[in-house]
Amino acid sequence: MPVERQYNDSDGSGERAFEVRLAAALHDAGDTFEADRGALAAGGTVRGRRLWLRRRATVLGGAAGVALAGVGGALLVPGSGSPSERPPAAVSTTPRPAASPTARAVTSDDMIGMLEKLLPEGKFGKAEGRGVDVSEPLAAPSAQVVFDDGHGPGAISVAVNRVLPGGSDARQAVQCPDKIYTPYDGCVTRHLPDASVVTVVKGYEYPDRRVDTKLWTANLVTPDGHHVSVSEWNAAAEKDAPISRAQPPLSVDQLTALAAAKEWRGVVDAIPGDPRQTQEPPVAQGDGRPVLKTLTSLVPEGLKVVAHGSDDDSEFSYVVVDDGKGRSLVQVNVQPDMSDVAKQLFGAGSETLPDGTRVAERKQPGEKGGAGVVMWTVDTIRTDGFRVVISAFNSGSQQSAATRTAPALTMKQLRAIALSPKWRS
Repeated sequence: MPVERQYNDSDGSGERAFEVRLAAALHDAGDTFEADRGALAAGGTVRGRRLWLRRRATVLGGAAGVALAGVGGALLVPGSGSPSERPPAAVSTTPRPAASPTARAVTSDDMIGMLEKLLPEGKFGKAEGRGVDVSEPLAAPSAQVVFDDGHGPGAISVAVNRVLPGGSDARQAVQCPDKIYTPYDGCVTRHLPDASVVTVVKGYEYPDRRVDTKLWTANLVTPDGHHVSVSEWNAAAEKDAPISRAQPPLSVDQLTALAAAKEWRGVVDAIPGDPRQTQEPPVAQGDGRPVLKTLTSLVPEGLKVVAHGSDDDSEFSYVVVDDGKGRSLVQVNVQPDMSDVAKQLFGAGSETLPDGTRVAERKQPGEKGGAGVVMWTVDTIRTDGFRVVISAFNSGSQQSAATRTAPALTMKQLRAIALSPKWRS
């Protein structure tokens, strides 16, 4: 996965970055207990959309087991494993306009009541909710219930938040995830009559499919920046519950209608503004082409590029190559100003070249747990903090089983790519 860079706090961004990093760390540490799915959805789905791409190039820091993750900053967690695919309980850093002066307080019971009212006829159980908390403006209002339409119980949750219209979070909330990293059965984006955009993804709770629990999501963004995230499962809980029905309770059309319900927009309008957040101008969609172009140009002869993709921050790209012996995923992260984490990333076992560049090489199991998958990594950092880290896998996807005994690129070839002067351009 791409590794987030650290920033100084001269512009006040450090406090926000710390909140996000802390939330992500708590999420990873808490993977063993039940979380508030609704709060995670609205608080993390927008940023989590980005992390579906950005988490792909996580690099564990050698023997120390250092994982870098988070949004807008680097979090060093000694001894941690690779993050799960669940978007972290990160909080969107987009600005929040002031709450509507006519908006009344929205309680947890209100959220649960609205969700139940908007669902088809059936039985309800195990309801949980969070209302609009003026003292906690970063906590997303949410609700979750177990719904049974007579064909078996299924958990359904909704969470709402606000995103900047035209901003990167708004755009990424309604993007289909990349199948190389997030397996799913279908993804469709619709433009509604009121100019809202909604994307429905038919996916799975566990990307590696170790348990076949289905997770279907709908993310809707309105022209005014209302963000509604709805999730449903074919089980009574997102984790650790037996599959109780073949499909989640709501069809794609019903899921879309639930996300588009006007009631949720009133809740968003009641969310107080966060004075710590600053205005972010709308951004045009990036395509990461410079990094992808450079990576493609450095692929050794004899390897055919059969798939590729990029993160829109232009720091991360990947290619899937095939030498006729099976597909192999190759991903690269290019980051400036990483000197402040050099000691954690390049410890014992790393080497220093004559020009001061530090290099660390690692061979380890693939982080997502695909059967027999291994990950070979070469991590480099120049004296000015310019970092290039490249990894190759013996599979075309981190979630699928190994397609070959070793990655298509040797460690020597990965090293040559990482140290190429082309990255400077």
